[in-house]
Amino acid sequence: MSEANQKNIPADKLVRVTFLPEGKTVEFEFGALPYEHHGKPMSFLDVAENNDIFLDHACGGVCACTTCHLWIKDQEGISEADDDELDRMDMAADQQLTSRLGCQAVITRPGEYVVEIPKWNRNYVTEGKPLTLAEEK
Repeated sequence: MSEANQKNIPADKLVRVTFLPEGKTVEFEFGALPYEHHGKPMSFLDVAENNDIFLDHACGGVCACTTCHLWIKDQEGISEADDDELDRMDMAADQQLTSRLGCQAVITRPGEYVVEIPKWNRNYVTEGKPLTLAEEK
């Protein structure tokens, strides 16, 4: 039984995102993902943060850096890049035709999506999230 069936997600509302090279696939109901305030709501960064997938985002997801640079295999069902993102992407390393910022690329409808974290950022993926300091009391 798939994870979607276990969660009782209607097929017409299912979003399935696979993050490469890790090969981790997450499923959720379109419009029901809690917003974690990392990038735009329903962005790939938001999906990653909701599912414990490390996608670096040095600026906190406000389109002020390129550390959440992704390659999105199929751009259908993804928001168009705005001028701020396009300007920022001019500074991204190893830019491809499928390059987007994970904090800005928003899933606009149910479907299946495959994104790849570029090779130069894969160390973070294999090593996991960096350590964070515990909140002060």
